[in-house]
Amino acid sequence: MSNRPAPIHPAPHGWIILDKPRGLGSTQAVGAVKRVLREGGYAKTKVGHGGTLDPLAEGVLPIALGEATKLAGRMLDASKIYDFTILFGEETDTLDTEGEVIERSDVMPTLDEITAVLPDFTGPIEQVPPTYSALKVDGKRAYDLARAGEQVELKKRAVTIHSLTPRHAELVSASIASSNFEKSSEGWTLNQVQGDEELKSITLSAHVSKGTYIRSLARDIAQTLGTCGHVTYLRRTKAGPFTETRAISLDKLNEIANGAQLSDLLLPLEAGLDDIPALILDQTSAQAVRQGRVLSELPQTDGLYCAMLDNVPVALVELIEGTTKIVRGFNLPDVAE
Repeated sequence: MSNRPAPIHPAPHGWIILDKPRGLGSTQAVGAVKRVLREGGYAKTKVGHGGTLDPLAEGVLPIALGEATKLAGRMLDASKIYDFTILFGEETDTLDTEGEVIERSDVMPTLDEITAVLPDFTGPIEQVPPTYSALKVDGKRAYDLARAGEQVELKKRAVTIHSLTPRHAELVSASIASSNFEKSSEGWTLNQVQGDEELKSITLSAHVSKGTYIRSLARDIAQTLGTCGHVTYLRRTKAGPFTETRAISLDKLNEIANGAQLSDLLLPLEAGLDDIPALILDQTSAQAVRQGRVLSELPQTDGLYCAMLDNVPVALVELIEGTTKIVRGFNLPDVAE
């Protein structure tokens, strides 16, 4: 028999946007949310995440609660924005700081050389995923095979880089240290760097499609520049509609366990559908949709809609020639709690 006290709050529905710290896995983050909900007196709640973020990465991790977990798959397909730093001169087997150095180069690119090759990596491209990745080869994870010392051959995959822009840089030369410029925590701002000066590292911002491996992108950029490199810093600043401005720290999350109001941190389910227009229903139409019946002769144009009764999402529907097709129904109370 469970010793857990009876819940004092109903199961919540919506999104918590966690600013995941470095060193924490996505599954661990989900576990942390489950724990604080349990300790905060909430009824048992289904919890999932909207896109894996490696333990060595930090930043925006959407956590779906309750009925919002039905939208987690859409979040996996959404585009994302990352800031990442390439350290030139060394490539590791994992393409990040966790691995062993497998190649070295004395070639250090300039800012002008870097900006000249970035257009080659913008738009539709093909990339080979990192050997240390969760992709399966003959039913086994690539990283498990690599750790066992086996040769791993991964096929190229098509992805899209919507934009790729420099943000910060670190010079090979130490001469700038004696200048009047001040260095930020992220490196020298680009207007402090001469285009022909060699760089030790560059921090880029990349808006990418699903399936893009930032570590592979860093490797390929470095190789195109005639050197090698690996990722030393990776932060996701946007995932689908969710940005870091709404993300909360683990400390803030833990306040829920101590009685803080979850409503102050929880975004509504429909926040994950901010690019989907609303289809306003009356009570009769909402009941029909909940029963799986179609609505016909609607005047709206074809496409996806979030069917709403007052302020409550009823279903994600696709409208085809005036007729609704239910994509995903939501089991939410008519009156938001």
